[in-house]
Amino acid sequence: MSTFVLVHGAWHGGWCWDRVAAPLREAGHVVHAPTLTGLSERAHLLSPLVGLDTHVEDVVRLIDTLGLTDVVLVGHSYAGQVVTAVADRRPDAVAQRIYLDAFVGADGEAARDLLPETVEHHWAESAAEQGFGWLVPVRKLSVLGVTEQADVDWLLPKLTPHPWKTYTDALRLTGAVERVPAAFVECVSWMRVFAGQADRARERGWPVHELETGHEAMVTAAPELAGLLDRLATERGA
Repeated sequence: MSTFVLVHGAWHGGWCWDRVAAPLREAGHVVHAPTLTGLSERAHLLSPLVGLDTHVEDVVRLIDTLGLTDVVLVGHSYAGQVVTAVADRRPDAVAQRIYLDAFVGADGEAARDLLPETVEHHWAESAAEQGFGWLVPVRKLSVLGVTEQADVDWLLPKLTPHPWKTYTDALRLTGAVERVPAAFVECVSWMRVFAGQADRARERGWPVHELETGHEAMVTAAPELAGLLDRLATERGA
């Protein structure tokens, strides 16, 4: 069995993985789902200084403090940047990295560089006009493919603005990340902002899997996602 570390994307907290973590644990896996500094229940720690390195350190410290090994590191959306940087810093502890509708960045690239131009412009404008220059306001969940009212009611009260600095900070990699096998999962039933990232994954020779759901797969397609993650981890260990 594997040790999963599930890393959430913008605006969320570790709790967003609850519907995926439960079946993974039932299958015998160990699961950790940290909340990144400045988000959700840790929003009281938010400041303009919180950036990509802060979130990378959150996950690296989790791995180091708990002595985790053979880690399957899963990043959703923005957290693709975090997964890449963590695997680069701890390649001996991370056995596999999985990008769930997430950024596939290279050395020197910031998350904003990887967004489609129209989306990047909207985010930058939102941060400048509504987020005091350093926060990205929560997007409408319908845009992300969440349409069930029960899901909206569960998510919305817990979501908080996201620090824009995490999108403008560039990845700084040594190249060690290339030692860690990777896979990509694209959510195809929405506006497919991460289609270009799925193409990047294919170009790198990674396996790419598709889920017929919106961007918030851990909420809207939790059983399917949990089953896929279990299969990917099991196949890796076979």
